[in-house]
Amino acid sequence: MAKVGNRQNKTLVCTECNNENYRVSKNVKNTTDRLELNKYCSHCRKHTAHKEKK
Repeated sequence: MAKVGNRQNKTLVCTECNNENYRVSKNVKNTTDRLELNKYCSHCRKHTAHKEKK
């Protein structure tokens, strides 16, 4: 059974317009580096890279 408290909610920010568009859960013990995903930005109206907020 999984331990409680390993997953945290993180916010993804668009690299072009700096809007906070997505919230994802991440296992902070297994994935120590920051997430970077290509997601759709409704403000830019195109797919852009989204990075994890500090």
